[in-house]
Amino acid sequence: MLRNTRLAASTVATHLGDDPVLLLLQVGRRMPYSMVRRIARAAARLPVRGPGVLPILAAHLLGNTTQVTDLLDAAQENRPGGAQARWMAEIALATGNPEAADGLLESERGRTAEGRTAGTLARRAWYDGDMSGAVRILQEAGDGRYAARLSAELQVFRGWNPAVDPATGYVPRRKTVLHVLTNSLPHTHSGYAQRSHSILKAQQEQGWDVHAVTRVGYPVQVGKILADDVDVVDGVTYHRLLPARLAPGFDGRLQQQAEDLLALALKLRPSVLHTTTHFVNGLVTGEVAGALGIPWVYEVRGQLADTWASSRHERAKSSERYKLFTDREAQVMRNASLVVTLGEAMKQEIMRAGVPEDRILLGPNAVGEEYLAEPVASTEARRQLGLPEDGVFVGTVSSLVEYEGLDHLLRAVALLEPTHPQLRCLIVGDGVARPALESLAVELGISGKVLFTGRVPRARARLHHLALDIFAVPRRDFDVTRSVTPLKPVEAMACARPVIASDLPALREIVTVGTTGILVEPSNPDALAAAISGLLAGGSVDQSAVRMGREGRRTVLEQRTWAGNAAAYQKAYAAVGAGE
Repeated sequence: MLRNTRLAASTVATHLGDDPVLLLLQVGRRMPYSMVRRIARAAARLPVRGPGVLPILAAHLLGNTTQVTDLLDAAQENRPGGAQARWMAEIALATGNPEAADGLLESERGRTAEGRTAGTLARRAWYDGDMSGAVRILQEAGDGRYAARLSAELQVFRGWNPAVDPATGYVPRRKTVLHVLTNSLPHTHSGYAQRSHSILKAQQEQGWDVHAVTRVGYPVQVGKILADDVDVVDGVTYHRLLPARLAPGFDGRLQQQAEDLLALALKLRPSVLHTTTHFVNGLVTGEVAGALGIPWVYEVRGQLADTWASSRHERAKSSERYKLFTDREAQVMRNASLVVTLGEAMKQEIMRAGVPEDRILLGPNAVGEEYLAEPVASTEARRQLGLPEDGVFVGTVSSLVEYEGLDHLLRAVALLEPTHPQLRCLIVGDGVARPALESLAVELGISGKVLFTGRVPRARARLHHLALDIFAVPRRDFDVTRSVTPLKPVEAMACARPVIASDLPALREIVTVGTTGILVEPSNPDALAAAISGLLAGGSVDQSAVRMGREGRRTVLEQRTWAGNAAAYQKAYAAVGAGE
């Protein structure tokens, strides 16, 4: 407890000194949403007039993006100076309004940047991917500590690698695998954590001795002060690397992680290491695998450079950060003994990065355990959840982030509401986009037809899938959504629910038009509404929707199970020299 408290305190102190606004927002995202909303509403009622810091922050926490934009525009017209301008600019950056930040910082640019103003200007450059520019601003202002922190991260992007000594006399244990993960159950319940757990459990069921280890400092760094050194979930062992204090600098932390990972591996004696994107995991894992003399696997679950760029202007793809990020990803993929990826679209990108096709294995998102059981009717699932049994429910189970396009789903429901009063919308999950989505439902006049559950326990995720009659995946058209195949629609198909998805390459790999679902033009609420309407018949779904759901389930059970993936992994491990 003392060790974890010290680790958490040092993390908070670092962020408080370098980026207090971001720290505040991250704390808010980890608090229960109902509590955040109460605090934000109370702040909005305080007797503060005009575009001050507090009203802008309260509007952001309540998801009122229009009000945030209006207040930031008004703030620029009022031309505040000093600390007020800096704080407003920080909030503008944190809320994805870089142009407003530029306007607020205009009066500061003609001066020699000093103190916190230099920090804000550096974060503005960093936001655009100008990593070297951010470091230069801080160095010229004499902020050596913050400059050193950003410079260390830049050096990792430019090619720095951790280094550990070879492990002489190492003898691996047969059929033992150590997975190196960014996060995991039971502390994180993202799709990433769920996929990892499903793979580990399937490998364990096929006779492997399975272990996983998460990044250094996790989960204490995300607020789990009571975390233990080891968690066991469904028989799967998760090891934690929790020092009393993290080494300074991004490079220092990766070196610390490499050394701690090597020490753990020498105890467990794996015959193969298996890690996932992004590239920093690969740097550490590749170095330790080399020291042990065993093969290692790099699982490409997404293109995180594209995820970063998707929330920025198109010019982000020509930035220093984007180029360095993609170069390092390509380097790590080429160095791995085997590259695993989710679908054909991602496989083609990996081949373009220089990885031979015979070193790439498709390990698609899949299902297992309860999803293999026969599904119940949506009305029965809703009865068990205490939801209205009548009507037709369209919706999703997902992380609520901007690129998922769930605002288009709400607009489609609003278009259908006058002619389909039986239609309801169920959105299961949480994320940074939730406040804006709830605000939009009110604005569209459909808040009474839309239910936001927030994050639900893992054991009840399938029941929420089953509560839906139609599953929607209205993703926006970004590089990341064109290549990355999501998990949740596969689970929906296993539940015999028809899927309506954006017509993107990655989603075409999942949905067969007219057979398992419907594809529609991205970011087109009218097309989405028409597709939903086409599956409705009175107060229920029509027979075509039932047939699509049935065929989707058959396809998933034949082609996409975790047991099938685990069997393929076992063969691939042997092919790259992992001891049986």
